[in-house]
Amino acid sequence: MNTSIVIADDHPLMLRGLTDFLTSKGFHIVGSAEDGNSAYNLIVKLKPEIAILDIRMPHKTGLEIAEACQKNNIPTKVILITFDKEKELYDQAREFNVHGYILKEFAVEEIEICISHAINGKRYFSEEITSYLDHNTNIKPANLEQLTKSELKIVKLIAENKTSQDIANELSISVLTVHKHRSNIISKLGLDNKPTSLSIWAGLNKEHL
Repeated sequence: MNTSIVIADDHPLMLRGLTDFLTSKGFHIVGSAEDGNSAYNLIVKLKPEIAILDIRMPHKTGLEIAEACQKNNIPTKVILITFDKEKELYDQAREFNVHGYILKEFAVEEIEICISHAINGKRYFSEEITSYLDHNTNIKPANLEQLTKSELKIVKLIAENKTSQDIANELSISVLTVHKHRSNIISKLGLDNKPTSLSIWAGLNKEHL
């Protein structure tokens, strides 16, 4: 399976975790970097089959690296890992011929499937995000009119990746109250009850909030 891979992430723990995990699965990690410039230089120099990149890194983002690879005809297949759920980034990833786009919270679960897709010239985009983009981008902001002011505030904070505890602290309410609000919001917006549903929806509809 000796697939050559470069990994880049500006969070040392994430970088180490993914490197150790993939090495244990028999992949060949030829280089790793903690910023975009170093990552791009490694890709140019080593021409690995796969580059696994964090979207947000100092000096060059994962998307900018993907764009540069595309422009310069570098055959390395780019996989992006991200906490971001914005549609715009997802659209850019498609435009720059990115082969994989996975959410960090599912990185370890999905990375092997993603790599095998990329090696075979197929694309793999996290199910969590594709199902949302396919089904929920047509939810009109009109649905937001059903939300109370408190619920809207909470959705905005969720869009900023705040946890229930963060929201409780910020609004001086109990975590239990935040949970109640969340379940009201989910039913008003017609979302399913997966733990990540609301945060993905909030991220995708950020500009309407």
